[in-house]
Amino acid sequence: MKPYIYLRVLRHADHTVFCVEDGQKTYFDPIFNVLVPFSSGQQVKRSIMENLLENLGEKMAPVTFNYEIKNGKIGTKEPWSPCDPSYTDQLLGGWMKAKAEKSKKDEENTDENNVLKRRSPISFSAMRPIHPLLARVHKENITFDRSDCPETESDSMPAVRVRQGGKDLSADEIEKFLNTNDRTLTRRTWIPEIKSASGLFVYDIAIDLRRLFCVSIGTYEPEISRSKIEKLKTDGWKETSNAFGKCLVLPKEKRDKIITALANAVIDWRITSNQSRTFSIMETLAVAISDNANTIAGAIRAKLADDSDTPKAKPIADSKAGADLFVTLPCAGYMITENESYDALEKAKQKLIEMMNSFDYENQEAQS
Repeated sequence: MKPYIYLRVLRHADHTVFCVEDGQKTYFDPIFNVLVPFSSGQQVKRSIMENLLENLGEKMAPVTFNYEIKNGKIGTKEPWSPCDPSYTDQLLGGWMKAKAEKSKKDEENTDENNVLKRRSPISFSAMRPIHPLLARVHKENITFDRSDCPETESDSMPAVRVRQGGKDLSADEIEKFLNTNDRTLTRRTWIPEIKSASGLFVYDIAIDLRRLFCVSIGTYEPEISRSKIEKLKTDGWKETSNAFGKCLVLPKEKRDKIITALANAVIDWRITSNQSRTFSIMETLAVAISDNANTIAGAIRAKLADDSDTPKAKPIADSKAGADLFVTLPCAGYMITENESYDALEKAKQKLIEMMNSFDYENQEAQS
């Protein structure tokens, strides 16, 4: 068995926003000369990790946010993660911790490494259109309107606030200004050109099984400190070797729980509420799984239509492209399908669980 799992998922999004930073995130496609919406790989990763931890009933690892005061001004420095694979989001998400300047305490503690880094064993692509012509960015003007509600105010929240010269005007001063300048004030705010997205979108995930549950303890480029190595051994982590050298592997009972939760998370995740607005169910249409990245690209793809002077594209879910393909019932509304099923997503999850369970994490050298 190859030590990789590749996953491509096709989703439909309808009039929604993937990220509220400056409206919908977009990029310009230079081939078809269109502006297309997307969600970054970092956002996809964060949403999947949150779903994973929710399935496991765990919290994210604690992070230290560093600040430094210089010349009377406070500035931010690189945050520190605990670099501890006991936390599932650290084990699967990786970490980077570098001490730019050693403190006296650090110098006394020779057990700790100056630089610790772990590349995530899971790679996440951006969620982007399956084809530039199969997704669109919409713009609309919206309002925040309270003009139909009675005027209510409190000491801390006036119904209308007007400032001049850095100070708030009183009700009498506001009325005088409006009468003098023949103006009115409304409790309505216009918000122009709000962008939203609709169309068919894909995201890809690559899982390196060799590193999924293994943490390197090599001498020259360790991923964890020496003190944590001993703690993990005490907690049941087994010392073994993989393609990258000596490592510790997570106990099987914990692996089994994470494997089930991970299989669910990579398919069932939703963009989290603090990063999106305008709800869309974003139904999953098809899932392709393989140990060959090229086959998932062929299983879920788009094809240009040649029957028109105006470029058009159509989506394709191809079960003969070499990957295991799972097609849901809603997919039939967007392309011609013959193998859709009501339990397609459950079968896809079981396939992922089977592939992750079939890898021998303790005896990797025997598999190579």
